[in-house]
Amino acid sequence: MTQEKIDRINELARKQRTIGLSLEEKAEQQALRDEYRRGVINNLKSQLDNIEIVDKK
Repeated sequence: MTQEKIDRINELARKQRTIGLSLEEKAEQQALRDEYRRGVINNLKSQLDNIEIVDKK
């Protein structure tokens, strides 16, 4: 996810708290949040896949 998209998520969140969002903006916000979540989940999965458990026994 690019920094521009993260900035847009934050911009929409601020606007939602102050004046509210249009239906199009709500849809955009949800799509951006979903993309962000998928990225976080994929990064976590990648990190977990690279963990090597070493048993000293």
